[in-house]
Order: sequence, then C-alpha cells, then structure tokens
Amino acid sequence: MVTAESLSTDRYQVTSIPEDLDELQTEVLKAFINYDQVTWNIWFTGTGVENAEPLMTEETYQSLKSSYDQVKGETVEGNLRVSVTAVFAYDVTYAQVLICDDQSDLISYDASGQDNSDPETLQGRYEVLITMIYEDGVWKESEEKRLSANECVVDQ
Repeated sequence: MVTAESLSTDRYQVTSIPEDLDELQTEVLKAFINYDQVTWNIWFTGTGVENAEPLMTEETYQSLKSSYDQVKGETVEGNLRVSVTAVFAYDVTYAQVLICDDQSDLISYDASGQDNSDPETLQGRYEVLITMIYEDGVWKESEEKRLSANECVVDQ
C-alpha cells in the first residue's frame, strides 16, 4: 500500500495523496514522485543531472540539463512539501498529476555560497500540472505547467 509517508524522504515530504487510487494511478503516482525526488535532489546537491535522463522525455531532459548547466554549482537547502491533489490516468500511455508544491522553506545558494533565492520563482506555493507519458516501458515526465502561485494549500 502506498502512503504519503512511504513516498517521503528527509527533504521531500509528501503531505497527502488522493484516496482510492487504482493500480494504474498508483503506478503513475510512484513514477512521478520518483522523478520529482530525483530532480529535486539535483538542485539540493548541485550534482547528478544525468540521473533524471531515464525519467524524462528527451526534450524535457534537454531543458533540465540546459537549466542545470546555466546554474552549475548552485544548491538548494530546506524542506520541500508536496500535496498530490489528483492523479488522472487517461489511458495506459498518458497521465497527469496535479500537485501543490510548497517551496516556501527553500533557500538557493550560488556556487560561492551566497544566498540568491528569488521569491518570484522559488519561495512560494505552486499549483503544478505534470504530464507523464509511458515510453520505453516506464512513465516519464513530459511537461510541467505552473497553474498558480501562492493560491494552493499543502495539507498538514
């Protein structure tokens, strides 16, 4: 049985997940959480961008890698809280996950250790719709769309 607690790590707290997910929705949820944890770990540690490649479509991976290359050496500290609002599994190849991403506790540091946090892009609560597609035998992130800023609420 998948629970919010079983999906959480020290820095990445899943505060809630929808109840009564079917097998396909649960598979999509687990794949999304794995992808999200791996990509956030890249920003936390400033390393490991290659770990995200098998979890993303080629186009989205190249976009992530480009962003990573621009800020190489930057790290993020703090705790991320994620509330999964809904998992939509439209068929066996296309799904979406709706989350509230609470980044208000995060602080970004440049390569020299200076705080360079931007409240417009990092420190807030964001409602995000993530599209997952089934490709090469695994669910991969293919698109992420921020729907709102500081409007959603993360369950306690």
